[in-house]
Amino acid sequence: MPLARSLSMTSLNGLPQWEDEDLPVEDLLLFEVSWEVTNKVGGIYTVIQTKAKTTADEWGENYFLVGPYFEHNVKTQVEACEPPNPAVMKAMDTMKSQGCQVFFGRWLIEGSPYVLLFDIGSAAWNLDRWKGEFWDVSNIGIPFHDQEANDAVIFGSLTAWFLKELSCQFDDKLNVIAHFHEWQAGVGLILSRSQKLPVATIFTTHATLLGRYLCAANIDFYNNLDQFDIDKEAGERQIYHRYCMERASVHCAHVFTTVSQITAIEAEHMLKRNPDIVTPNGLNIKKFSAMHEFQNLHSMYKARIQEFIRGHFYGHLDFSLEKTLFFFIAGRYEFSNKGADMFLEALSRLNFLLRVHKADVTVVVFFIMPAKTNNFNVETLKGQAVRKQLWDTAQSVKEKFGKKLYNALLKGEIPDLNKIFDRDDITIMKRAIFSTQRHCLPPVTTHNMTDDGNDPILNTIRRIGLFNNRTDRVKVILHPEFLSSTSPLLPLDYEEFVRGCHLGVFPSYYEPWGYTPAECTVMGIPSVTTNLSGFGCFMQEHVADPTAYGIYIVDRRFRSPDESCNQLTQFLYGFCQQSRRQRIIQRNRTERLSDLLDWRYLGRYYMHARHLALSRTFPDKFEMEPSAPPKTEGFRYPRPSSVPPSPSVSQHSSPHNSEGENEDEDERYDEDEEAERDRQNIKSPFSLGVLPQGMKKQHGEYRN
Repeated sequence: MPLARSLSMTSLNGLPQWEDEDLPVEDLLLFEVSWEVTNKVGGIYTVIQTKAKTTADEWGENYFLVGPYFEHNVKTQVEACEPPNPAVMKAMDTMKSQGCQVFFGRWLIEGSPYVLLFDIGSAAWNLDRWKGEFWDVSNIGIPFHDQEANDAVIFGSLTAWFLKELSCQFDDKLNVIAHFHEWQAGVGLILSRSQKLPVATIFTTHATLLGRYLCAANIDFYNNLDQFDIDKEAGERQIYHRYCMERASVHCAHVFTTVSQITAIEAEHMLKRNPDIVTPNGLNIKKFSAMHEFQNLHSMYKARIQEFIRGHFYGHLDFSLEKTLFFFIAGRYEFSNKGADMFLEALSRLNFLLRVHKADVTVVVFFIMPAKTNNFNVETLKGQAVRKQLWDTAQSVKEKFGKKLYNALLKGEIPDLNKIFDRDDITIMKRAIFSTQRHCLPPVTTHNMTDDGNDPILNTIRRIGLFNNRTDRVKVILHPEFLSSTSPLLPLDYEEFVRGCHLGVFPSYYEPWGYTPAECTVMGIPSVTTNLSGFGCFMQEHVADPTAYGIYIVDRRFRSPDESCNQLTQFLYGFCQQSRRQRIIQRNRTERLSDLLDWRYLGRYYMHARHLALSRTFPDKFEMEPSAPPKTEGFRYPRPSSVPPSPSVSQHSSPHNSEGENEDEDERYDEDEEAERDRQNIKSPFSLGVLPQGMKKQHGEYRN
């Protein structure tokens, strides 16, 4: 028997490389299959898009993404080209000759990976036959009315067909790895295994189907994981066939991965297989050449948000914008799963605390959660019109005032300020003031909701009474639409808006990873997350004191809802107590955590999954060297020496303490020293150990 080639990795300029000279990447083809390749539906699109550059750097011309063809996406995102690999070209031609439309090109994102897109519509005439074949191999029936599941069968059948045409050309010279994301792509994996194709398969679940449904039903999910009758729960929700597709994909894969430790626990109970590897999600981190550039961007976009606030609260602007903090929550409108219910309750309690302590801090909270609307709220549009009118009036009067002052100074005179404004100027200013009079409260929503009476956020606002009264120190604005720089209300893109805020709040109950707090982190914006989110668990593992670095982790797993809500309230209240300098220090620390989320480091877990799949699929050709999945020893931030960065550890009786109280703390803070120490705690990607010859590990010993 030929000697198996060993698999391990080293790093070069922070990027993983193959170590064994006898194993060039040219010997392998990697196909990553997902319904969200060039097709944005949810968070998986972000995973694949951001990871593409790191994977393309590693695999070069041998990396291909496989997805569905949608003309409107292809026209704006894909540049057509010919496949560089003749085997890929031949497989495509075979499928085209039998009536299936296949599109090939480069996805115009960072890394410019190749994409192979199947036109689902052109192959729909095969649906009944393929559903029959799928039933024969899996005993899973797909109802005719579930279009998404039917599309998944077509997509999976096309994928398996392509892999079959491809693999039969190689004569054992080239090996194929196929990585499938989520149940929509899983049919291709099931069919590939049933046909015994020589393909190493990986399946990644980013969230279990049943887990998301159960959590949305306000069930105590995590304390009853071992109590659920899985088949019964899936059947009652009419997703039994989807659940079976997902579970079959998990058990057919050579390697099964999830995106977080909390999802691994969930998958073990819901899908009955313990994941081999946890593959955390990352981002492409772009560092600014100037260290404090992200602080400058915060100031710039905060000023833009302040302009919106001036218009929205016209007539009620009796609070200082310099002492106003902007909090926000964003994501899919899943009221309980995303933690909007707990956030609103905590805001009610925060409002009480700030009023009792007579705080001069005001908190404006944005809910950026898309919902069905009719149009913009008239009162909201009017507010922005009034603001613009006041600005034009002020500019006009300022120009006249400036000319009179200039002429007086030229004559060597000090102008009489009582005469510098004439009667017309006074009249214009009085009319401007009268136009700001308002006989209603500032609206809590920027749009007219289609189902106002049954909207859970608005109903909760009514229950807790946060109506933007003058006496309220917490103001609420629901923006039920994705942000856009072309909006007449708040003309900012999401990234610009996040940079302008002070705190992102995401107290999710069900969040397998959590890109929203991760995006806040890389932009230097502190955030609130939970120990039920993958991101929160990841930060607890890698940061000794997450709060000091601006990552507030609410315990929603081992505390009652009321205790968790009180903890969230204390986090928010402690943040309100911080001085401006403390917030700046904290933002510096938060931004430094971005190295933890860089795909250049987190890509190691996907590499390990691919190596493991090869060793399990082709044990005679590939030998897995490491005895365990990659560790992150040293990959941990210590507690900063100048902690606490905020008064949250020892509460003051008033939300504002003087700058003098923090002088000793500020003297202890040395940003350059802290930053250098943090950099030393980020190690280069690991180098895997070597096994003694002939001492191969069994598959079960790779458990995470």
